[in-house]
Amino acid sequence: MTLRLTNTLTRRVEPFEPLESGKVSIYCCGVTVYDLCHLGHARSYIVWDVLRRYLIWRGYAVTFVQNYTDIDDKILRRAAQENSSMEAVSERNIDAFVADMARLNILPADRMPRATRSLDAIRNLIGELEARGAAYSADGDVYFAVMRHAGYGKLSGRELSEQQDNASGRIGDAEEARKQHPFDFALWKGAKPGEPSFPSPWGPGRPGWHIECSAMVREELGTTIDIHLGGADLVFPHHENEIAQSEAANDEPLARYWLHNGMVNVGGEKMSKSLGNFTTIRALLDSGVSPMTLRLFVLQAHYRKPLDFTAAALEAAATGWKGLHAALVLAAGGSSPAESGAVTPAQPASDPAGLPADLAAKREQFAAAMDDDLNTSAALAAVFDLARPLRGLANRLERGDQAAAAEAADPALARRGALLLELCAVLGLRPEPLPAAPGAAAAEADAAQIEAQIEARTAAKASRDFATADRIRAELQAQGIELIDRPGGVTEWLRS
Repeated sequence: MTLRLTNTLTRRVEPFEPLESGKVSIYCCGVTVYDLCHLGHARSYIVWDVLRRYLIWRGYAVTFVQNYTDIDDKILRRAAQENSSMEAVSERNIDAFVADMARLNILPADRMPRATRSLDAIRNLIGELEARGAAYSADGDVYFAVMRHAGYGKLSGRELSEQQDNASGRIGDAEEARKQHPFDFALWKGAKPGEPSFPSPWGPGRPGWHIECSAMVREELGTTIDIHLGGADLVFPHHENEIAQSEAANDEPLARYWLHNGMVNVGGEKMSKSLGNFTTIRALLDSGVSPMTLRLFVLQAHYRKPLDFTAAALEAAATGWKGLHAALVLAAGGSSPAESGAVTPAQPASDPAGLPADLAAKREQFAAAMDDDLNTSAALAAVFDLARPLRGLANRLERGDQAAAAEAADPALARRGALLLELCAVLGLRPEPLPAAPGAAAAEADAAQIEAQIEARTAAKASRDFATADRIRAELQAQGIELIDRPGGVTEWLRS
């Protein structure tokens, strides 16, 4: 099996071949820390976490770097609104980011450089570009000269001549007038009155957004890396400009594979803070949506396609997670993590040699789906098939089925459970903390009461007293008990 990935740069699905055998270097564009992260961020970091976990499962040694943009116009505006400082706003939102990612079981990056702590690397890179004639200074600002980079536009497919035609009338203010070309972009911004600034050969100021990532990639991982990640909204101008800067300075490709995830849509529009239609990760989880439900919701769609955020889709994911979670808890021996903020590590694959044929086939189905450009939707189909017997057994155990207790001790079931836990870990799905269980006597009495209500409902249905039957069902639902009517008049139940 060979992992194949859609490379935005070549517009093809290509076999993945790292620069160095057995090792993978990855850079992921991080957040601008002026506010809490929203569901769009969650989608991006969940899918790239799965890529990282899958590469580790496949046996690669992965170095994963993700940055913080901690100096930006948005941060400065937020600090002014709060009568605070750039540092205070950044630190608060970095802490929030770390906490939110932990709740979603996202592995922390190996290194997380910050723009304000990479200023020497940024200034050095700008100086190299200026020395090569790829950048020019103007009144304390420094701009990249896009016309000096022959390959500009190769990632996004945009032609400079077309862009210049479309830019008619844009040059008007003083900043635009200083540019040699309307699409030249700032590498260094001269300080404005009252803004934080840093010293440089061009005068006090701060770095532009695009140069930060180019400098941090080179400082942390070298001139060429295996994979560069980000959302589709970063293809242009951010990633296009990164390529131009880095390749003009280094004379080498910045990254061999460029991967981009699709956007989250609400009402047909991209979810974003600028449109005001976003939901923060924290608000969603604090409202009662479980972190693994959110993770499953994201993974049910292919990472490159748009993801439609609706209450119905989220509810469907919650239902799916409920069944899968029951199987995972049974596979884990009835235990679940005591602390939801503890991130479970990624592990290399176990030896599949001893698996029986049916489990080996499911493992192969899962791996084939993931090799197909991270088709997590198809991979989840294999996971749910694997979980089905465990889920059914968990429901029977919940109802006090005596025969089920004996089946739970079957070694074949333990092997199935171990594989389920392993494959779910690749997707970052794990058992969540369970509510405190009642005492054994109370649980037994509770189950007996539920069975009695079900018998009363069955009798009401038999006498065509459907109003009473519906009332009993509604009362049980209010207690968190879901009824499942099977053929032959049998009604099963489970706790939701």
